[in-house]
Amino acid sequence: MAEPQIFTGKNVEEAIAEGLRVLGLNLAEAEIEIISRGSRGIFGLGSEPAQVRIKPRRMNAAPPLETTVIPAPPPAEEAKPDNLVHQPAAKLDASPVSQSIDTSVAAFLPDEAEEEEKGEPAEATELPTAEEEEQLAQLASELLGNVVRLMGFEARVVAEWHEPDADNDQRYLLLNLHGKDLAPLIGRRGETLNNLQYLVRLMVNQRLHRWKNIVVDVEGYRRRRMEHLAQLALRSAQQVAQTGRALALEPMPASERRIIHLTLRDHPDVITESSGEGERRKVQILPRKQA
Repeated sequence: MAEPQIFTGKNVEEAIAEGLRVLGLNLAEAEIEIISRGSRGIFGLGSEPAQVRIKPRRMNAAPPLETTVIPAPPPAEEAKPDNLVHQPAAKLDASPVSQSIDTSVAAFLPDEAEEEEKGEPAEATELPTAEEEEQLAQLASELLGNVVRLMGFEARVVAEWHEPDADNDQRYLLLNLHGKDLAPLIGRRGETLNNLQYLVRLMVNQRLHRWKNIVVDVEGYRRRRMEHLAQLALRSAQQVAQTGRALALEPMPASERRIIHLTLRDHPDVITESSGEGERRKVQILPRKQA
């Protein structure tokens, strides 16, 4: 008697179909054992194929009284109203959360250009219709809600479209997370939040095959941080103007350096430039040379 063979597929049905094709059998002629139903993973990451073991049924065995029915995979969980995501019983610690998302996303982060940092206008894109904006907001909110839920947090996603402002040259979709104990999603100087934003942009762009300006925030953190950086820039510029000596600020991500550059772009007494590499890149404020 032939030994059973193992076959794989995206789901149980596909694995069975592949096994029957290879062995030249139909369903009534085969004995099928489901080893694993597989897993879709998280947005396609970490997925595992379904596995089944198939062997020819013994010819002298009595035919089954009933046809074996292979149960279908369980249906996907329905979206919850208002994008409310539920937190598992075990709460994740802040440090593993930040470290996990920083490590996973950092490898995909693009190089930062000085032109983007200083606020050069972005290339114009076709404006979406109101219906397209609504669909994009729904898709992005669902993806962000799923990511946050899988990280172990309970949060509500509020999606709003905003006109261009000091930190965005184009109309953008703001996804603001509201809930309790969400500080770990911000991380040190907003690093975890920036990586979470990049991840959501990446997933949306993979679905739509075009770039969309999506901003992820937690309880209005970005607005408060922007105000703090603008005040820091003005105080530092005043110090440079009074002393005539250059001043280097602490290292910042590109989005925060951009705020410093924009705040002081038209300052009469100082100019700004960036120096350093990678995570050590920072803004220097220098006295403006008088003509």
